[in-house]
Amino acid sequence: MGLFTKFFSGLKKTQSKLSTEIRRIITRSPKLTEDDIEELEAALLASDMGLAVTGRIVDAVREKYESSGGKSGSVLEVAQAEVMSCLGDNTARLAKHDGLTVVSLIGVNGAGKTTTAAKLAHRVKADGGKPMLAACDTFRAAAIEQLNLWGTRLDIPVVSSNYGADPASIAHDAANSALSKGNDYLFIDTAGRLHTKHNLMRELAKLHRVIGNKVDGAPHETLLVIDASTGMNALNQAREFNKSVPLTGLVITKLDGTSRGGMVVAIQHELDLPVKFIGLGEQPDDLQPFSAADYARALFFEE
Repeated sequence: MGLFTKFFSGLKKTQSKLSTEIRRIITRSPKLTEDDIEELEAALLASDMGLAVTGRIVDAVREKYESSGGKSGSVLEVAQAEVMSCLGDNTARLAKHDGLTVVSLIGVNGAGKTTTAAKLAHRVKADGGKPMLAACDTFRAAAIEQLNLWGTRLDIPVVSSNYGADPASIAHDAANSALSKGNDYLFIDTAGRLHTKHNLMRELAKLHRVIGNKVDGAPHETLLVIDASTGMNALNQAREFNKSVPLTGLVITKLDGTSRGGMVVAIQHELDLPVKFIGLGEQPDDLQPFSAADYARALFFEE
């Protein structure tokens, strides 16, 4: 399956609702009325595109629609171009440093951090790298078992301890192990936390401090994992986490299960944080590097 096909399949719920609604609105008459504009805005906001991005698209569509005589295809192309412009030069590559590169996965409970850590490690291995996983979520029931199951399934080593153990200590041990065994990536699965829980944010800062003392510059990536189905609430999560912990990028999971895929544009446009990967399914290969062009095309694709 090609990359665009994966994007289109994964974004089908958002695309179907959004493109169908836009075509319905703009093919009713040769002129774009204020009622049509309101409905277009509502359709874009319903996909969680956000106020700023919606405004840009509506302005561009209004201008293009009036100059083209109301051809729906041209309007969808304009919407696609505006989304690409909002996303800008988005690079999906993981950071790579000499020696060991440490990637910390953070976010709220249920966002998919454990699965994301395993899938990222799988991508590194598939590309010829030597990854290791660290089970630093010692609070959520079955989190350690879940990561160990992924490790067994993908044949990737996992460093873990007991529930209630100090996450920073586990990260330290994992870094020691990765350095001694010549691993080039260490993916740290952290416990879910809200930015308002100051004790948990201090614990995360401690983990990062400990790993930074062990590996120069670590963590080299701090990726916030966000569940796409939370829509615009995800924007608030990203905004607040970025205030507490310097983020290097975002991973948007579960895009295949929601019609609110526009939130990817809203988040990047407001926070200027790159979306590095998106989750388009449950299989290891369904975590894909983010492509602004494929994403924008998939949102407004006409079959």
